[in-house]
Amino acid sequence: MDQYVTGAMIRTLREKHHLTQAELAEKLFVSDKTISKWENGKGYPDFSLLEPIARVFGISVAELLAGKTVENINVSANMLRSKFYVCPVCGNVLHTMGEAAIHCHGVLLTPAQAEETDDRHKIFIEGVEDEYYVRIEHDMTKAHYISFMAAISPDKLQMIRLYPEGNAEGRFKQSGVKQLFFYCNRDGLFSIRVHPAIDGRPAAYDNTNERRALEDMAKRLFK
Repeated sequence: MDQYVTGAMIRTLREKHHLTQAELAEKLFVSDKTISKWENGKGYPDFSLLEPIARVFGISVAELLAGKTVENINVSANMLRSKFYVCPVCGNVLHTMGEAAIHCHGVLLTPAQAEETDDRHKIFIEGVEDEYYVRIEHDMTKAHYISFMAAISPDKLQMIRLYPEGNAEGRFKQSGVKQLFFYCNRDGLFSIRVHPAIDGRPAAYDNTNERRALEDMAKRLFK
């Protein structure tokens, strides 16, 4: 692990919970001088104390080590607030519906920031009965590939894992889908908003500028 809980974090949490150093010390079965040392950067809590400290403050050990608490305002668990975390070491993909402190292989992951699709990452969407057939025009070599695609609706996540030397394509149930995401191992996360009037037809638009114009029109018509 490349980081450890800081005295500043302990002080912030202690003050937030309106505890004195002596009161916190009592809960952790240490002296108030020990708490003072931690908060002044003259020592660190023993590893065995991390779980008790986190329990006192009502947070996870991961949040404690991350140096920030997670306040998830997404109480309705709306899938449209989805965040994707991709481990740079193993390529593991993790999904949340709000803020989270996530580690993988000792690395604190940050949510991938999605960019709009571009001419180097073209996506084709066709309506096939009650599904969207999605194809991405992209290399699928061992060094450069799309690792996953996902379709998001307010109450559902559909995800397809892709692999090098395979096909960058997949099918998703159309019902409620609002946005598509895909991840390039070199260039990161991309997304495109799904418009049923545009994407439900049995032929994909292969011109990026034409599609953008249609999207602008759809935004004006279906606000």
